[in-house]
Amino acid sequence: MKQPLPPEELEIFRAAMAEVRRHPPTSRVSTQTARPTTRPRSLEADEQAVLDELWRGPFEPDPVDSVDALAYRGDGIQDSVWRRLRRGGYRIGAELDLHGYNRDRAYHAVAGFLADCQNRDLRCVRIIHGKGLGSPNTGPVIRSLLDGWLRRRKDVLAFCAARPHDGGTGAAYVLLRTQGGGTNQRR
Repeated sequence: MKQPLPPEELEIFRAAMAEVRRHPPTSRVSTQTARPTTRPRSLEADEQAVLDELWRGPFEPDPVDSVDALAYRGDGIQDSVWRRLRRGGYRIGAELDLHGYNRDRAYHAVAGFLADCQNRDLRCVRIIHGKGLGSPNTGPVIRSLLDGWLRRRKDVLAFCAARPHDGGTGAAYVLLRTQGGGTNQRR
């Protein structure tokens, strides 16, 4: 911390500076320019674009694609496990209903839901995505997006359309990887 000048030295300094006057501002450009950053200008935008693509997928749902049901079977899923999932043989540990959600809200809801299910070590869950009857002229938008979102997740082993009494083609059973290799739960 700077010590204040003693009164005698302060008087000497003021006397020496009595004739000094401030120069008027110059119209010249300063020679001291800011150095350009070494970070590429578009790096942040590129990084955000990659994140957006990973979240939403690089595709838009194809309205011509009239797949009636979701189905995905990851590598190493035994036939008996796949059959049991398609038949609704696993106890549903939790469910998420996406009716009325837009794309962004649905994505965040699915990501949060699956993370919560992983924390709770649930084996099988149901996601109700709807049949797209409320989507004018476009068909089931959320169902198509959900297919891509679930396929990219490492914690999702398999998924398929639910049985008619559980929502049919408007819902999906999702088989999750358990954290501790939990037991299979029957209905």
